[in-house]
Amino acid sequence: MSKNTRIFLLLSLLILLILACTLPSSQSETNDPNIVFTAAAETASVQLTEVAINNISTQAPSSPPTIAPSLTPAIPTSVPTEDNCDKAKFIEDVTIPDGTILSPGESFKKTWRVENTGTCTWTTGYALVIDSGSQMSGPSPQPLTGTVAPGEIVDISVHLIAPPTNGSYRGNWQIRNTSDELFAKVYVQIEVGHPEFAVTSVNVSSTGTCGNFLITAAITTNGPGEVTYNWERSDSGVDNANHPTLVYTSASTKSVSTSWSLGASGSHWMDIYIDDPNHQQFGRANLNCP
Repeated sequence: MSKNTRIFLLLSLLILLILACTLPSSQSETNDPNIVFTAAAETASVQLTEVAINNISTQAPSSPPTIAPSLTPAIPTSVPTEDNCDKAKFIEDVTIPDGTILSPGESFKKTWRVENTGTCTWTTGYALVIDSGSQMSGPSPQPLTGTVAPGEIVDISVHLIAPPTNGSYRGNWQIRNTSDELFAKVYVQIEVGHPEFAVTSVNVSSTGTCGNFLITAAITTNGPGEVTYNWERSDSGVDNANHPTLVYTSASTKSVSTSWSLGASGSHWMDIYIDDPNHQQFGRANLNCP
């Protein structure tokens, strides 16, 4: 055997010895169950880690939740006070009560009585103006004719014309101040048509002395028709004379007269009674004898 061959064999034997000492035993790996569980746990941990990494990389980043702002009701810094400058109170209709019947195209004057219940004085810079409804040819604006102090009562009038067509009409008016603000609501409401014939007023007057008084009555009607009448006295006397019938061809005024000779002193009176169409006693003449 050559020298080289011996060296080769020694080296091979040495290598085999080293491998036998360093390589793990296959039997010990098979018999130890912890080695299997450990390996499985390590494998599962690696898989879970990979899944988590994949989820993180593929999932879109979520936006932070939006929180609705809290709504706090506004608190007024001050409470407005009521303006008491221009105020008014309606007291009554002085003329043309609601529902008054007028002829088509008839002229009339509407008057309201109002009170200044505000704290400001109404001046001639204030005006009556139409607000809504039928103006009835009334002037608008119509300046007030004088000043009205707080607490003062005043009559405010406007000249109007009834519409030409039969029907019900209403006009709403207000006062306008110098700042173009409206207040003091008033209105006029009429019926336009041909009213039932009637005596609308009688104005009685007297002249003379105790020896002989002359009594005159001015009788006004609302249209065409006939009027009968008689006189009544404070001494219970009744004038039964057959006075001629008064014939009216339109709304107008006619005058009639009678006399009374008084011999007794004291206070006396004479009335006129409209028999037809009113059946009503009208104005009185007061007679005084010393």
